[in-house]
Formats: sequence, structure tokens, C-alpha cells
Amino acid sequence: MDKRQKKNLIRIIAAAVMTGILIPLNVRGIAGLLLYMIPYLTVGYDILKKAWKGLIKGRAFDENFLMAVATIGALALAVYKDEGYTEAIAVMLFYQVGEWFQNYALGKSRRNISQLMDIRPDYANIEEDGQLKQVDPDDVMPGSIIIVQPGEKVPIDGIVKEGESSLDTSALTGESVPRNISPGQEIISGCINQTGVLKIQTTREFGDSTVSKILDLVENASSRKARTENFISRFARVYTPAVVYSALALAVLPPVIRMAAMGLSPQWSVWIYRALTFLVISCPCALVISIPLGFFAGIGGASRAGVLVKGSSYMETLAQVRTVVFDKTGTLTKGVFKVQGVHDPEEVPLSKGDSKRLRILEYAALAESASSHPISRSLREAYEELGGSIDRSRVSDIKEISGSGVTAVIDGIQAAAGNRKLMETLGIKVSDCSHPGTIVYVAIDRQYAGHILISDVIKETSREAIRLLSSQGVSKTVMLTGDRPETAGHVAEELGITEYHGGLLPEDKVSRVEELIASEKGREKVAFTGDGVNDAPVLARADVGIAMGALGSDAAIEAADIVLMDDDPRQIAQAISISKKTLRIVYENIYFAIGVKLTCLVLGALGLAGMWAAIFADVGVMVLAVLNALRTLHVKKLFPSRGSEAGLPAR
Repeated sequence: MDKRQKKNLIRIIAAAVMTGILIPLNVRGIAGLLLYMIPYLTVGYDILKKAWKGLIKGRAFDENFLMAVATIGALALAVYKDEGYTEAIAVMLFYQVGEWFQNYALGKSRRNISQLMDIRPDYANIEEDGQLKQVDPDDVMPGSIIIVQPGEKVPIDGIVKEGESSLDTSALTGESVPRNISPGQEIISGCINQTGVLKIQTTREFGDSTVSKILDLVENASSRKARTENFISRFARVYTPAVVYSALALAVLPPVIRMAAMGLSPQWSVWIYRALTFLVISCPCALVISIPLGFFAGIGGASRAGVLVKGSSYMETLAQVRTVVFDKTGTLTKGVFKVQGVHDPEEVPLSKGDSKRLRILEYAALAESASSHPISRSLREAYEELGGSIDRSRVSDIKEISGSGVTAVIDGIQAAAGNRKLMETLGIKVSDCSHPGTIVYVAIDRQYAGHILISDVIKETSREAIRLLSSQGVSKTVMLTGDRPETAGHVAEELGITEYHGGLLPEDKVSRVEELIASEKGREKVAFTGDGVNDAPVLARADVGIAMGALGSDAAIEAADIVLMDDDPRQIAQAISISKKTLRIVYENIYFAIGVKLTCLVLGALGLAGMWAAIFADVGVMVLAVLNALRTLHVKKLFPSRGSEAGLPAR
């Protein structure tokens, strides 16, 4: 509870106590009005102030105006009829109670998101003259050496130069199990160093680091509103003036008709009281407040689970997903490739000491020396294991062909390494390989030299991820990959994926996703899940783009609509579950609020519901809707944390 909430709570309690003291005194007339004005102004002066400002600025039709008119009118009627002032005070008092609950709930949601915002570092340590000096992270340039001590946040992305430690990444991923880090590994900002001292060479400016991009993503999430949110805003703009004019008609038309057409007493006080009751009932607070709060709380709850949603519009779309499309490498598989064998053109495995095997590996590794792709890394590692070394000075004119491979000049000789499409483009005939896995064909001096068999490992959680998606109403799973159709089929069969396509370029993936989108009917949507680097075009094209395990990936954060801060594919089902729960609660509030409002409006117009019923219809519905919206903060885990699976205690 912040200072403002405490102040408002004190005002509410003070006004309630003063009203409780005045009720048994039963003071009437002007003296009673003056006494009751003390608790009235204590609890309602800010509402009157906002109503006056809105009236001056031409924005009269809001909840403050409705409350001001209704309560001032009720006070005037109490003076006119020489009755008590309790109802007028109660309307303002309970309205403020509802407002307090709303602010408290909003603050609770913000605190959940602020837990993620705690990843923002306050300083960075640099070493000067043997002493550590704390500086602003914005002042640290790329290539600088920073020191991160145990218990400190990693302020900027970089590469570990010295030291080993374990990292707490729970603020980013929701994962409780620490991750180990050692020299040569990349480290991202926002993690907490737990054990050893780390010396890190920064690779980015603070403004471009992972922590800055994530914070910007979360801070701007509320700007992307869902269709449901926008509908409620438009509804309120039309609804509020309509009920004000209806209340005015209710106050004037029946008395005039009674006098002019029926020759009866006009009963002005009766109809004005009904009109004031009608105004209080009509206030759309429950809708205007609880709907955005429901989405905001849903985004907050998702962030705690390691799912960053860029806005409520994506939350709404995700709940309608019935087809999930996957990239293979790094999404369903670990993306950790290992060379399993080197084959000659006749597909005969070459022995370990074979000079031809070494030459094929050498040219493939040198050609791929400038790439950070996992396949490229596996080629370099295999070559170095055989005693080779990567000398970049031998390589020139490297050209990377997206989705196909690379060409380069090595020691003055033209070389190429890539898939079958690359070889076909170069006019080089290759032989087929019957072994499952990724095949890298190698050409030296425009002649086919052989191929390298590389395999990737399927993630332990991928099979369960497909099962969980089915439990969340996903009827179709599709895998799109640039890998061979044979390899894609092997992975799809292992995981139970309903459809797969292999040998695709990035533009082919976009075309396939567009076909899937066109085939969906009605409100059903298509989500694409990838690593966010090579798949940026298709991430942007899908109804919902989901970047998986995208820590440190600029392309993922920029192209995707939802960022999963862990590499666990089960998080996709978790994200869908959160979005469905959020939408369900939002619609519960809409139906409940509108249903109660319409019922009480009819009863109020007929004189069957007084001011106390109006209080329930306005404040009671708002409080119940806000409390219901807060349920979106609580995320039900669909699967145990990896710490639990490994027999480790989850925090």
C-alpha cells in the first residue's frame, strides 16, 4: 500500500466514523446539511474537483460527473423533503471504497511487474588502479571490462573473460534452477551472480543490452490494447452521455405528462430521485476499470512465469490460437549439433585418420568460420578435435546464402558448404545420404568432395510440450525447417507432430504460414514459434509470433509478439493457458457488469430500486469485478519446474 492509498483509506474511515456518529443524532434541516457536509467533503472533495475540471474542459460525461450530480442532487432532495442525508454520503463513501480497491488491485499488478523491473542494474563495477569503482551502466562502452561480484546484477551483456559462477535467472525466465557460467561464454544482463567473481568484457552499450530491451517491452505493453479493451472504451464514450440524457428525460418527462395529459400531481421529487438513482446505477466503472485491469494483471502474471507479452491485443489473439507452427532447430531440438561422420561421394564413412576426411572438414570449417550458426560451430569443433586450427587469414570472399549455406575462397580455391539447394544453385551434382540427420555437402574447386553428417538432439520436454498444447485446445501442430525432409520427418514422428515440411528457405516458411492462416476459419489463429534470429520474417507474419529462449536476441524481442524467456517449449502451452484464463475472466466481468446494470436500471426507472440498490449496482459490481480481475495474477503451472524434475528444490 503506497502513501496515496493510505491517505485515501484514512479519508474513507474518517468519513465513515463521522457519518456513524451523526446518524443517531438525527439532525435535520440546514444544521444537518452543514454537519453532513463535513464527512461528504472529506471523502468526496477530489471527485467534485475532477468533475468540475472535466466540465470546464468539455469532458463532462465521466464517472466523476455522474457521482457529483447524483450526490449533490440527493443532498438537495434531502433538504427539500426534510429527510436524512445518509444515502448521499453513502453513495460517495462506497464509491471511494470501490476506487480504493481498484487502485490497490492496480498497484498489486504493478508490483508483480515491478519484480521483473528489479532486473534494472543500479551500477557497473570497473577496475581503476586496483580499486573497484561504481559507474552508471550508460557510461560503459562496448569492449570495456566490468567486474560482477557475488550477489550483484549483471548490468550489461558481454563475454566472461575470467571466473566461474552460477547465475540466478529467475527474474528473466521464471526458472528456479541456477545456470553455470564459465570463461568464453556469453552472459546477459539482468541475471544475478550468485557465487564467484566474474570479469566480463561488454559487447553492447547498456541501452542495447537485453535488460534494457526487456524493460522497454514491459513498460510499453499497455499501449497495445486488445479489441475487447478498445470496445469497452468506445462503449463507455457512447453509453455515458446516453444514460445522462435518459436520466434527464426520466426526471422531466413523467412529471410533465402527469400534469399536462393526466391532470395529476407532477411528483417532481419522486421522479428526480429516480433519475438520480438511475445515474448512480448507470456509472460504467466496473467495465471501464476491470477490463483493462484484467489484461494488465494477466500480463503481470505471465511475466512472473517468464512469458513477456507485448500487449493485451496479443494476449487476446493467443487465446484464439488453434494451430502452432514450430521451427525445429533450437525450438524443438537443443540446437547443439555434433558431427557424427564424414562420408565420401559414395556415402562410405571415412576413417578418423583419413586425410580426405580431414580435408573435407577443414574446408567446411573454414568456409563456415564467420558464422555463429550452431551447425557452423559444430564443424569448427570437429575440425579442432582432429588437431586442426581455424586460420581466418586463409579465407576470403565469404558469402552467406540465407537458408542454403556459404561459399568462400580458401587458399585461393573456391569452396562451398551447405545443403542440396546450394549445390544445385552452383550446378554441382551430389549423392544422396540415407542416414537421418542434417547433411552438409562440401564442394572444393567446384567439385563435389563429400558430405558431413550432423545430428541434433531433441529436447527432453518437446514431446510433453506437444501433449500440453493439445490439452489447451491446439488442434494442429506443424514443423517448418530448412533441414532435410527425412530429418524433419524423423523428428515429427518422434514428437507426434501432425504436419511437417523440410528443405525450406525463410521465404518458404512465410508462404507456408500464410497458407495456414488462409485455411483457418473464423476466430482461429496461427502462432509461429522460432528462435527469433533467422525466423524474424515469419515471426512478424504469423497471427502471433513467439520467440523461444530468446535471451539476448535483438531480432526475437523486436519481431515477436510474445517472448518466452526460457528455451522450454512447454512454455508455449503455459502462455496459451494464461491468455485463456485472462480472456475468460475479462468476459465474466463484462457479462456480470452489464447484466446487473441493465436489471438495476430497469428497476430504478420503475421505482423498485432505491439509492442503496444503486450503490450495489455501481460500487458493489465494481469491487467484485476488480477482485475477479485479480485472479489473473495467479498462474497455474502446467508442468513442474526443471528444478523439481531434477530433484532440486524449487524456490
